Amino acid sequence: MSLSKQHELHQRRFGRNLAVGVILAGLIAIVFGLTVVKVTGGDYQTPATQSVSQ
Repeated sequence: MSLSKQHELHQRRFGRNLAVGVILAGLIAIVFGLTVVKVTGGDYQTPATQSVSQ
């Protein structure tokens, strides 16, 4: 079993897969960043709990 050079088709596929992975990671980072900003912003308040007294 000998080691052979990768075919050119595999190199192009790897390049495309890498680009798609980087774009996907970027979109996930944007959504995560927007979520963090929305939750930590001053307009978010937890609802007040009602205490029951007898």
